[in-house]
Amino acid sequence: MGLTKSEIFTDEQNEIAAIAKVLGHPARIAILDFIIKLKSCVCGDLVKDIGLAQPTISQHLKELKKVGIIKGTVEGTSVCYCIDEENWEQIKNRLNKFLNKNPTENCC
Repeated sequence: MGLTKSEIFTDEQNEIAAIAKVLGHPARIAILDFIIKLKSCVCGDLVKDIGLAQPTISQHLKELKKVGIIKGTVEGTSVCYCIDEENWEQIKNRLNKFLNKNPTENCC
């Protein structure tokens, strides 16, 4: 497998790519949808709500947390997850800025 040569790209390009990669899995979108619909932290068992195995859910939560979309706090023996609202706004702004760029009109 080759290297991505991420150092030749701007910080913004690398950040958008990292966000897109994390959002590129339907299970992560389902987890985010579930957390957003609750409008609160998720402390319970996502396994029965999402329908995936616990290790799979944990791995997806880890990836979402790594890019800052969610944050987790320890409460007793469990970790509660919620949307990191500050980062959520930054991510929305970054993606909107990128997606709102106008491509050339006289192409193909």
